[in-house]
Amino acid sequence: MEKSLLVLDDGVVEGRSTFCNMLKYIRMTASSNFGNVLSVLVASAFLPFLPMLPLQLLVQNLLYDIAQTGLSFDNVDAELVKKPLKWNPSDIGRFMLFFGPISSVFDILTFAVMWWVFQANTVAQQTLFQSGWFVVGLLTQTLVVHMVRTPKLPFIQSHAAAPLMAMTLAIVVIGLWLPMGPLADYFKLQALPGAYYGWLVAILVGYFTLTTVMKRFYIRRYGWQ
Repeated sequence: MEKSLLVLDDGVVEGRSTFCNMLKYIRMTASSNFGNVLSVLVASAFLPFLPMLPLQLLVQNLLYDIAQTGLSFDNVDAELVKKPLKWNPSDIGRFMLFFGPISSVFDILTFAVMWWVFQANTVAQQTLFQSGWFVVGLLTQTLVVHMVRTPKLPFIQSHAAAPLMAMTLAIVVIGLWLPMGPLADYFKLQALPGAYYGWLVAILVGYFTLTTVMKRFYIRRYGWQ
């Protein structure tokens, strides 16, 4: 009898963990896609060229989707599976509207840096602009996987499972390599100047910081699950 209860308890915890990982995927995909659409709309209203080519967007989304495949193996914080979980569709929309525009803030900052700092402000320089946003967009999307997977501080208070860490790290490496690798011409990308990477680090740190602050505010007001 005791063994049966333990098996039942393990099954309940596993089911709740699966639900949590499913919710992570839906939340991060919805908010990321909303942010991307908003950024493209803003950029298209002001730029004399496309902010990113359709092929580049497809590659970026494919790499982001690959990074998310590790979510099915991810760890779930113990406190998230202590109570029964409910499906709340309205929460998804609220989460999307709350976190999606955060990525757009840093996308617009990237546009400004590429336009004024690196002078990628003509049709002739559009490849440089598109390459700069391609890398920032992919890395912020990959970072948000870790930001949204837990209400705690990622990498410090809550650690992702090894498969998820491996997948996201691999996508970061690929994203940094593509503009300077042999496939750059095929995807209409180009190598970025050395100074760009200093701005990239600053943008990622800013994105991490603002998302952390907004996540704490969101938890205090709405809770996490």
